[in-house]
Order: sequence, then C-alpha cells, then structure tokens
Amino acid sequence: MTFPYAPLLQPLQIGTMTIKNRFCVGPLTLPSLHGPFGEFSPDGLAYFEERAKGGFGLLFTGAFHPDTLVDPVHPLDSKQPLKAPKTFQRTAVELLERLDAYGAKMLPQVSMGYGRNSLGCFCPSEIPYYHDPSRLAPALTRDQIKQKIDQMIATAVLFKQCGFPGIEVHAMHWGYLLDQFALTFMNHRTDEYGGDLENRLRCAREILDGVKAACGADFVVSMRLALKSYIKGYNQPSLHGEDEVGRTLEEGLEIARRLETYGYDCLSVDFGQYDSFYYAAPPCYMEKGRVIELAAAAKQAVKVPILCGGRMNDPDLAAQAVAEGKLDGIVLGRPSLADPAYPQKVAMGQVEDIRPCIGCNQGCIGALKVGRRAGCAVNAQAAREATFSLSPAGTKKQVLVVGGGVAGMEAARCAALRGHTVTLCEAGENLGGNLIPAGAHRFKKELNELNQWYQRQLGQLGVTVEKNVLLTSEQIAARKPDAVVLAVGASPTVPKIPGIEEASVVDCVTALTGPDLPGKEILVVGGGLVGCETALGYAQEGKHVTILEALPEILSAGIPVPEMNSSMLQDLLDEAGVKRKTGSRLVRITPKGAVAAGPAGEETIPAQHIVLAVGFTPRASLAADLVGQGMAVYQVGDGGKVGSVMTAIATAYTVGRQL
Repeated sequence: MTFPYAPLLQPLQIGTMTIKNRFCVGPLTLPSLHGPFGEFSPDGLAYFEERAKGGFGLLFTGAFHPDTLVDPVHPLDSKQPLKAPKTFQRTAVELLERLDAYGAKMLPQVSMGYGRNSLGCFCPSEIPYYHDPSRLAPALTRDQIKQKIDQMIATAVLFKQCGFPGIEVHAMHWGYLLDQFALTFMNHRTDEYGGDLENRLRCAREILDGVKAACGADFVVSMRLALKSYIKGYNQPSLHGEDEVGRTLEEGLEIARRLETYGYDCLSVDFGQYDSFYYAAPPCYMEKGRVIELAAAAKQAVKVPILCGGRMNDPDLAAQAVAEGKLDGIVLGRPSLADPAYPQKVAMGQVEDIRPCIGCNQGCIGALKVGRRAGCAVNAQAAREATFSLSPAGTKKQVLVVGGGVAGMEAARCAALRGHTVTLCEAGENLGGNLIPAGAHRFKKELNELNQWYQRQLGQLGVTVEKNVLLTSEQIAARKPDAVVLAVGASPTVPKIPGIEEASVVDCVTALTGPDLPGKEILVVGGGLVGCETALGYAQEGKHVTILEALPEILSAGIPVPEMNSSMLQDLLDEAGVKRKTGSRLVRITPKGAVAAGPAGEETIPAQHIVLAVGFTPRASLAADLVGQGMAVYQVGDGGKVGSVMTAIATAYTVGRQL
C-alpha cells in the first residue's frame, strides 16, 4: 500500500538548493530568539535546532528588522548596518552547523520594513497608518528607497558570508512596505516607483538584481507573496473577497509571473494583510487549506517552486495538494510552534501524535500585540527551548493530579516526562474539562484534537487515570502523595437574579454538552468570547440569536481576544444575522423571556432559551485543607485564576517542570 504522506517527503529543488522534503518552518516574529545585538540567542539556537531535529527540510527566520537590520528611516533604529555583525556571524555559523547535522537548510528573511503597519515608519505615499488611521505616514524619497535597497543587499552579503544558501525577501504580503509599493491602493507615486505594475514592482526587481550581483547567481532568493488582499478599504476586511480594493488574484498571478522573469527562485504564497488580519494569520474559524486553490493557480502560472502557508496544518490535505501538483511545499508557522516534530511524526505515520495548533493566536502573534512574550498557547516551551525545557527529576516522586481538564493533563504529562509516578483523578466520566464544551462548535474541533492528544500522551507515558473519582482532602491525604497538583477548574457563573430558575435558562457548558436546544429564538447573555462563539454556533444552525452584553462592545471583557480572531468572529456574527444588544444588563427572567436594563430603560427580550455565558468561577479549592499533611500542594489552571487554554497550560507546565 502506498504511504499516503509520501508526496510530502520527497526532496525539492529551489534554485541551486535541494531541501530534503516539503516541510518548511514558517517565519515568525519571536523576540526571544535574538540577543541584544541581533545575534541568535541560546533560545534561538535551540528553537531552530529542535525543528531541524523534528524533520523540517527548510527553515525561515523571522524578518531581520528593525532590531538587526537597520532601517535608515525608522526612528527606533541606530545608524549601523548591523549592531554587531561579528557577533551575529558567530551565532549564525553555529546555528548552520547544528542544522547541517539534520540535513536542514535555512533562508533568513531580509525586510524592507513595516511601512504603515508600524507607527512612525515611512511609506511609498502619504497613507493612513494601520493602528491609527487618523495619522498619515510620511512618504519615502527616492534616495531613501535606494538606501533601503542597498541596505538589504548589504545584509544579504553578510548572510552569504555566514554560510546561508540564500534569503527570502520580506515581503510582498501582510501589507508590509514592499507590499504597499505593489498596491495601487497604497502607492500613489508618480516617479519610477509608482504608476503601472512594472514600476510598482521596481523595488522587488532592484533588490533581486542587487543581491544576485553581489552574492552570485547561485544564491537563492525567495519572495513571500500574498496572492490576494481581501480588503474593502483601510482597516476593512472582506470576508469572502468581495469589493476588493487591494490585490486581486488575477493581479497576484501576474506579479508571480513577473517575479519569475526577474529571476526569483521561489515564491512562498499566502493571502491577506493587516487590514484583513484573519487571512494573514487565519484563526480557528477559517477552514484549513483555504489558500490551496490560490496556490494552485500560481503553480499553473509559473515554473518556479510554490510554497504555501496559511492554515496548512492538515497532512492529508497537504499531501493531496502536493500529489496533485497544486503546490510544491507547505509552510507551517504556528503549527511548527505547537509541535517541532511535525514532519517526523508524519514520516513515521503517527499523525495522531502531532500536537495541534488550535488557531487561537493568543500565544504567538496575539502575544506580541499586547506586549507579552511570544510563544505558543499549547506548547509552553516554544521559543524558550534552551531556558525553559523539561529535565529529568533528581528525586522521583509520587504525584497526584486532581482534575482532568487541560491543566491537569498538562501537569500530569510534564511530571511523567520527568520520571515521576503520576496518578490523575477526574471527578467526571471524561477527561478534557472545559475543552469538551468549547470543542462542541464545528469551528473549534482543534480543541477536541488537543483533548485526544493529551489522552494519548498520558497513556503512552503510563499515567494512571482514574475517572468518576471525586476526592476529598481526607482521601487525598490517605493516598500519601509526595506532591498534589490541584487542577479542579471552573464552573459557569450563574447570576443571582429573579427568575434564574426558569426552565428556559441554561448555562453555556450545559447548553454545549447537553441535548440540542429545540427552540429557534435564543438569547445569549454575555458577549465575551464564550458567548460570541456560542451565539455563532447556534446562528449557523439556523436559529435566531441575540447577544446581550452589559459593556458597550462585545468581545471587550475577559482575556483580550487577538484582533484577527475578534475581527473574523465579528464579521461571521454579522453574516449569520446575530443581533447585539450592548450596554444592557440582565435584571430578571420571566416566562416570556429576559428583562434587560439599558440606557433607555427596561425592555423584555423574547426568547425560548436563555444561555448564560457571563463568565466562570473557580471551583472550591482543597489547598487549605491539605496544609500540614506532609505533601507539597500546587494549584494550576482555572482553579487558581480563570483564564484560557493558554494560561491553563502555562501554569501547569511551569509547576510540572519543577516538581
């Protein structure tokens, strides 16, 4: 029988470079991978080595700017080509030696800059900044454009001296500066860098010509290219690509043809930009492989290899696309964060052991947007492999984990990996905790995959799992564990208001895990992430749904929702016809429906079912009752502080690695 993933394991020729398979680590902005002078940090060396060890044939770095590649018209930069080129070169040489041991290649990205995507940066023309459309970005002069291009060429020369086989030009995608030059919507210049398509691509051509002249024709140069923008205007995404004012697919294909004629060796394609962020960094609400047909059109238009990224983390879809000649390789950014050994597990026929990316965007790009350390929600070790890894325990212990939700399973997994003897007790019939109701939505099936992944890991690690066991503090003490990890989770909050006992009222967990609600008219109380996803799920089933939210805006309470997820969820709610009543709070429930109080007074909202999604409350802790019982006691997950999958895994991993 033919191995179904064989197409993904064949070598691929890109220019003069041969990569061993069709798996590429996507370029990600992860500040912890670099030191103060732009060099690869210990975490950076370990991060890339771990993914080379895991089987990836080609690795892309994040874009080198502005911390390492100095942008002469970016106010945050110093005035040197690199802050410490010798320091960078030393670490780069070491990294390449490590990658070579696994037969992996690397192309660092070299960037022309952010443009309007970052306040203070320059653009092709005076156009609104993304984060503050009321401000116009200043336009670059011709001399400044030349200076940027020369700087990119000089950086490519340095990379060649380090031993890199080539670079990727960053980027004619996501609306970065080079993308802005190519878009008529953003490039209003009248000189040789504006006007017709050939002039708008002049920067891309001059960069390539300069790099090839300085580094040689055999130095590989790839371009990251968005084939379609999906925007209706500044800060206006287009859910289905209608009313496109950015790049159409037809123009994207013409750009691909011209880039090939210029001499680019490879095109790494995707779609979207900051203004349509849910295409640039697709959340869980977007189906996997949506970009494949666009990549297939590009594959028909050019002969150079087409790499494809953007929710490509389905090995069956990917293998089929390669086998059918729709693309040549897949670029996995966030999935490579979640599981560095993704290709190795595919090659071994163990795809069920791949830790799934859940499309939450909270741990990676969403973290950058709110000033947190960027990593991965489901892999707490990601981007700090050297400094925050698991190591064998010096003293083997008997560890008892109370609670079988995601935090409890992660704590048990980490403890078992370190050599402890672990027992996990779950009060219910199933492991997973609140992953179960959250995974009930058809657009959140990755949470079910994560739940199943954890259960397989616990089985493989020999963790003893006891279900339907609700432990008291006395029973815990009687087991005499060396350490107990309390991961009891949280329950839906039920407000104390008149009529809450009405048969029409159900909490969100019960609604999502119990029988289907038969009525057509549904009111969801609470416009946070849980409430909005619950409302969307019912609306997509054909029900008439209203969200009642006390705050002025939905998705404004609780842990911040990454903008790409929030934006797409809002647009999907609009498309599904979900009504919102904001600035109104629930005051009582009657047989006719819910009574809400808002600025205009009270009103009754008719509903056959009222679903409560007003938050969660930690379950009662046993920690205080275990004091003096001769065991170390830890509390992780929502039982300590209500958060998310990311915070539950992070707390459990932190405790588990030190038990």
